[in-house]
Amino acid sequence: MTQKKCKIMPFGGKILVKRIEKTEEKKGSIIIPDTVKEKPQQGEIIAISKMPCDEKGKSTTFDPCLKPGDKVLFGKFAGTEIEHDNEEYIIMDQTDILAIIK
Repeated sequence: MTQKKCKIMPFGGKILVKRIEKTEEKKGSIIIPDTVKEKPQQGEIIAISKMPCDEKGKSTTFDPCLKPGDKVLFGKFAGTEIEHDNEEYIIMDQTDILAIIK
């Protein structure tokens, strides 16, 4: 299966992340509607800004540990959710990333 290339390139020190959906566990015959389910707080880095800068516009560098394809954990209210080509993404600062999943 080939991975579709993303047409979104984050700008200004941002990172584009796609949520990794948890596999659904069934317990008994209770069905939980999607509107009540909590969104997962982990995802995969899709793209990283090529020209990172801080809030004042000063050029900065990204943590060299971060790269596209990494699985990461982030805060519950991190970033801004967007939809593109029927896919949901989050654009966030590198400081919103709490950990890399190895």
